Amino acid sequence: MMTVSVGDFLKSHDIKPSYQRVKIYEFLKNSKEHPTVEVIYSALNPEIPTLSKTTVYNTLKVFIDKGIAMAITIDEREVRFDAEIRMHGHFKCYKCHQVYDFEMADQTADVEALDGFQIMERQVFYYGLCDHCNQKLEEVEKQ
Repeated sequence: MMTVSVGDFLKSHDIKPSYQRVKIYEFLKNSKEHPTVEVIYSALNPEIPTLSKTTVYNTLKVFIDKGIAMAITIDEREVRFDAEIRMHGHFKCYKCHQVYDFEMADQTADVEALDGFQIMERQVFYYGLCDHCNQKLEEVEKQ
């Protein structure tokens, strides 16, 4: 199976594949942490000294507009980004603040009450303690 380069992938979505756009998309696609603009900027700035936070933000907006990324607002204080656009849920740990993807077995919702509405986006969020933080809490409680 032949893989498509990021540049060709961007072109196939009518996005001019500048060096900065390619690097931002590669970072986003390879990141499992659902990075913020700040995280992306900080990671790429040493390699691309001319990169600005505005460029990162504007590039992510283009990716969202073209349907190859999504913004997730799992916390009202920050917007994170995800290149995984298939339907899936997100879990945010209250303790470590990590955001995890999870598969959704039932990807349909009873939306009869929305008959006639045009649904543009759907996001599913869960909040709590991740397995790692939960185990640490249980260890402390045992002591």
